[in-house]
Amino acid sequence: MANEYKIRTKNRDVFLRVQKGHFATMHSHTNYFIDVTTQKMRLSEAKAVAKELVSHYHANTIIDTILCIDGMEVIGTCVAEGLTQDHYLNMNAHQTIYIISPEFISGGQLIFRDNLVPMLSGKNVLVLAASVTTGKSALAAMDAINYYGGKVVGVASIFATVGECDGYPVYSIFDPNDLGDYQSYKPNRCPFCDEGKKIEALVNSYGYSAIN
Repeated sequence: MANEYKIRTKNRDVFLRVQKGHFATMHSHTNYFIDVTTQKMRLSEAKAVAKELVSHYHANTIIDTILCIDGMEVIGTCVAEGLTQDHYLNMNAHQTIYIISPEFISGGQLIFRDNLVPMLSGKNVLVLAASVTTGKSALAAMDAINYYGGKVVGVASIFATVGECDGYPVYSIFDPNDLGDYQSYKPNRCPFCDEGKKIEALVNSYGYSAIN
């Protein structure tokens, strides 16, 4: 992609790829596309991201299940591995953690088949997302957890614009302060659209589809 650059941290494997422009997500229009593809797919980066996130939970949060949305299963596995290391406090009686993903049906509703319900019912569940901006996807995940009898313990993500979601803390590695001028608007209130600036691409946590 043209004009892509990286926002780096002290850890060479923890960085954010971004591109500035006019982009449309499912719920908003933004002036940045945040690309987390390699963090989710490349093991060294997934491990580095997981290590950052684990630091928020290893000492004081019981986690039985990690619910991965946005294709975060690799990072979720790395988080679970980190939380179950001998040098970390893990209050789970079985010394293990389930890593699961939802099934989506029409309208964006999340469901879980009967064989997965025991991994939610009565369990302390962490929601793991690529990004939390409008919060709608995280809220849908929370609703599903509650419906199936689980207990939400928090939300973790690579990038987030909020510090909490429905009263639960959201921990992220990056936030809008790392971008400086990040903006997000409802589609019907987008100033870029009002100015006649064309949308460059449709984007989500899975990638980028240019509009020619």
